[in-house]
Amino acid sequence: MTAGDPLFTTVGEWSQEELARSLYGDGLFIDYGACTVRVRSRAPGFTAAFRQVYRHFAPVRNADFTDFHVEIDPGKGVRRWLKPQSRFLIDRIQPFEPFAASHALPHYEWGLNWSFGQRFNQYVLLHAGVLAHADRALLLPATPGSGKSTLTAAMMLAGFRLLSDEFGVLRPQAGDLLPMLKPVALKNASIGVIRDFSAQAELGPTFTATRKGDVAHLAPDAASVALVRRPARPALIVFPAWRPGVPLQLEPQAPEQAFIRLAFNSFNYGVLGRISFEAVADLAAACPAYQLVYSRLDEAVACLRQLLDDQGGPA
Repeated sequence: MTAGDPLFTTVGEWSQEELARSLYGDGLFIDYGACTVRVRSRAPGFTAAFRQVYRHFAPVRNADFTDFHVEIDPGKGVRRWLKPQSRFLIDRIQPFEPFAASHALPHYEWGLNWSFGQRFNQYVLLHAGVLAHADRALLLPATPGSGKSTLTAAMMLAGFRLLSDEFGVLRPQAGDLLPMLKPVALKNASIGVIRDFSAQAELGPTFTATRKGDVAHLAPDAASVALVRRPARPALIVFPAWRPGVPLQLEPQAPEQAFIRLAFNSFNYGVLGRISFEAVADLAAACPAYQLVYSRLDEAVACLRQLLDDQGGPA
């Protein structure tokens, strides 16, 4: 393995020129765990930002099958030079309006999330952060604004394996969770919070004044990427809610409460019908569930570590 051989090294070991050539040409095949994505881009500025937040990923060589074919395109004609844009294409179709060219990386990340949520219905997709210790998984289902991404990022930085910030990929028959490993999208004040939380945080550039405010992406750590194909068994469900200045509060949730909240925080519960009903019901019945209200990340991380350790059992 040498840094000069792009077939065997991680994205961060490629030179920016090598990476740009691949993205401009046949594209890169990225293994996210539950799926593989072919990404191509000619958008200025995309390559450098992508290299930062995907630094630990090793592109797949000779992928037999690719689930998603995605492009970030700068457009054609005079538009490329006057008010440059970023166009997200999946299977050569543009599903929504362009972003500013300077926001090409967040455009890619949001477009990919949209694609997963719309087209990936062989699994039950829960809107949840997912982390694991000894292959026992902690699910953090939450609505936007609950502090889910910040807490998920902090848990990874505290030594937990990251499976996903956004998608709890539940296999209905097996009952386990697959990684859907992407950079963690942090918004506004959360960027500084995570930067202060750990000196090990590998943050990409901050994109200001996007459609969701200021955004930066935290690169998944090398240990999580190395196990991108390894599922985890659900052990604990915690519904987080960040509240400024409040003491930590932990309240058990009955299985029927957990079921309703999991179903509500699902991308495709209604689409899958009985399959999702049974899978979510089994999950709610099998795992202890809690509501966690917190204001301090260190307290929340310590609490979740103890809760997961209390589940015990073999790995």
